[in-house]
Amino acid sequence: MSRLFWLAMILIAGGLAWLLIGGERSVPFGMSGDQFAGALYLGVLGLVIAAGTLGSGVGLRGAAKSAVIWGGIFLLMVGGYQYRYELQDIASRLTAGLVPGSPLSVTSADGRLLVALQRSSGGHFVARGSVNGAPVTLLVDTGATATVLTLNDAERAGIDTGALSFTVPITTANGPATAARTTANEIAVGDIARRNLTVLVASPGMLGQSLLGMNFISSLSGFDMRGDRLTLID
Repeated sequence: MSRLFWLAMILIAGGLAWLLIGGERSVPFGMSGDQFAGALYLGVLGLVIAAGTLGSGVGLRGAAKSAVIWGGIFLLMVGGYQYRYELQDIASRLTAGLVPGSPLSVTSADGRLLVALQRSSGGHFVARGSVNGAPVTLLVDTGATATVLTLNDAERAGIDTGALSFTVPITTANGPATAARTTANEIAVGDIARRNLTVLVASPGMLGQSLLGMNFISSLSGFDMRGDRLTLID
């Protein structure tokens, strides 16, 4: 009984974590989210029946207690799946509040993808995004024509900086500098991503923070800044 109980608990926790973290797009075997939840339900139900069969000597009171416990587990599982989007939103909001720059991705009522950023303690909007899949912290800069990466961030993103030619003049907070033009396979902020985007890589030591420039921002439907929140609208 004990082994079957813990096996069922692991199955429930793993299934819910899969749906909450990866979303319906991560569901295996080509199933929809509802089909996956149904299969998970049937699997746990089978374990419950097996546990009941193997542990039939527990008596009426023990069987009733087990039924109440398993009924509560089923309700929690079904409720967690039905409110998975709300739970994902709560998790994203908590992360955004605890980790500065963490993007909050939501879908509006009209189906548009929104990514919200909180103003940092320094007064700027900073986004924890990714370049070519590598994590990169980007300062949102509407005054920058192009997205500019530091040399370290470019190397982290897999760009061959040794093959670049730093001949493009740019102006940074530290004054005039030079940069190299290249292409990023993908730049993502939250769930908003752009592919094959032209970027500049600043020469060594000339830029302290990578910049998210207008070539990314202008590809959006718009953006809205209210108080300490900046919302990117895809």
